[in-house]
Amino acid sequence: MREVLALLTVDGRHVGTVPPFTVDSPWWNDVEPVTAHLDAVLGVPTSVLRLVSATGSGMRDGTVTYQVELAAAPDRLSTPDPSTGARHDFPDTPLRMPWARPGGPAALVAWAERSVTRTGPAVQVKTWNLSCLYRLPTDSGHVWAKEFPSFMADEAEVIALVAAVDPALVPQVLAAEPRRLLMAESPGADCWHPAPEVITDIVPRWVAVQAALAGPARLRVRGVDVPAFGLPHTLLHGDFHPGNWRSGGTVLDWGDAHWGHPALDAARLIDFAPAETRPLIERTWAEAWRRHRPDSDPERALDHARSAVHLVGALVYQEFLDNIEESERVYHAGDPERELALAQSRAVRTSSR
Repeated sequence: MREVLALLTVDGRHVGTVPPFTVDSPWWNDVEPVTAHLDAVLGVPTSVLRLVSATGSGMRDGTVTYQVELAAAPDRLSTPDPSTGARHDFPDTPLRMPWARPGGPAALVAWAERSVTRTGPAVQVKTWNLSCLYRLPTDSGHVWAKEFPSFMADEAEVIALVAAVDPALVPQVLAAEPRRLLMAESPGADCWHPAPEVITDIVPRWVAVQAALAGPARLRVRGVDVPAFGLPHTLLHGDFHPGNWRSGGTVLDWGDAHWGHPALDAARLIDFAPAETRPLIERTWAEAWRRHRPDSDPERALDHARSAVHLVGALVYQEFLDNIEESERVYHAGDPERELALAQSRAVRTSSR
């Protein structure tokens, strides 16, 4: 459960508020229920620009204050009272994301509409310092418009690398430009609790792509390595957890992609996967690599990657913190330190074996 306070703005100027309300989804960046409530109460389309403050922790629960943009000034709101000091300014900062500025969400939707014809309202599904995501209905089904920061990998470029080997493993790209992506909807549901048949489908296919792409780096290198044990450096998803899978066999969210040892992706997956699925994941991943590299020792590589993946995590989270505005750092505060502590703990366990 999340309590929402909405600071309503038109052209960046605070115009009022509505009574606080709650939404069932606890996740701060899940804004679809927020705008659904505000659209109904105010009678005009709304979009969340950015998080202003939050209580709670772990990106969920508590009370969250958002700056919300209105398409037009409605009659049904509580106007700010100057005598009580109920006034809010929103000074710009160089680190503010384009979609978090006035007009940013509308610009993303307008860009998408240059490639598709919308048949209903565009729905803002997610927004935070790492992306803004809209779902648009069309005659041929939903499409997804995404904007992301310049410090993350170019998703269209990464998807093209993967699609050259296994086009069904990635979403279909309908349009792209720097920091923007328009995708067809991927079939199936999110896989936070992946069924065995989904694991045994996606994991070997991803290993086959990595084996095919192995070689000199074609993307950034994070600088964290794992002893080879017969496995090559290749493309890494970077955030290969099952929440980024679709049950239809597609993998989403390629912004953390980089070049490195493939056991890092496996370790990330195992960290996130439900405990009961981990033995199947480890076995499926190791067997897949032995088919491509018979002389390799995937299990020993994975032992080392269990700690190294948290060093990668510390680097990634610090990059987030260095590149996002102050109010949104609450999403990642303390994450680099937690990752370093986990890396040390896992390293001790590996060395004691």
